[in-house]
Amino acid sequence: MDHATLDTLPALSPASADARDLALIDRITGGERAAFDSLYRHYYGRLMDFLTRMLKRRELAEEVVNDTMYAVWTSSAAFGGRSRVSTWIFGIAYKKALKRLERERRSAADSLDDAPEVVDEQDPLAELDAAQLSRHLDAALQRLTPAHRSVVELTFLLDYSYEEAAEIVGCPVNTVKTRMFHARAKLRLLLAACLGRKA
Repeated sequence: MDHATLDTLPALSPASADARDLALIDRITGGERAAFDSLYRHYYGRLMDFLTRMLKRRELAEEVVNDTMYAVWTSSAAFGGRSRVSTWIFGIAYKKALKRLERERRSAADSLDDAPEVVDEQDPLAELDAAQLSRHLDAALQRLTPAHRSVVELTFLLDYSYEEAAEIVGCPVNTVKTRMFHARAKLRLLLAACLGRKA
């Protein structure tokens, strides 16, 4: 598939986008390949961003996107409409990414917690420009556990509510809130360390 033309669907209001997604799922359940291609194009970019951050390797993210969308193609009849289509798709992607992380961890005996320490080699009093701050924030996000990083990305970067994030990651809303609390605390410490300041 030509990924250069993936984001060609027009921007819609949230309600219109939900209605379009539901219609596409109905058509996919009927075996319509064109409907699947439209849904794939619509979700490819967002899934790639989310999964690349989670898996840290673009080629793994690409594989999980394909696994996710294959599950959508083969299991669309199982979608019961109890959530938004996007929540259902991201839930599939999240679970497949966790399985892939575990498989990578076992095969390479490598853990996400072994990421190198983020060290700011510059004078801690030097002012950071927006690009530097963005790099430090991205490095700090990568040092969070997958569970903590996912809730931050789902709520802040992908604009899901806590309730939708809970459905995607398969846990109670209060667990998402607790993970967010700990993620914010850890990010505060990591960013303070980058800047050479106390939190």
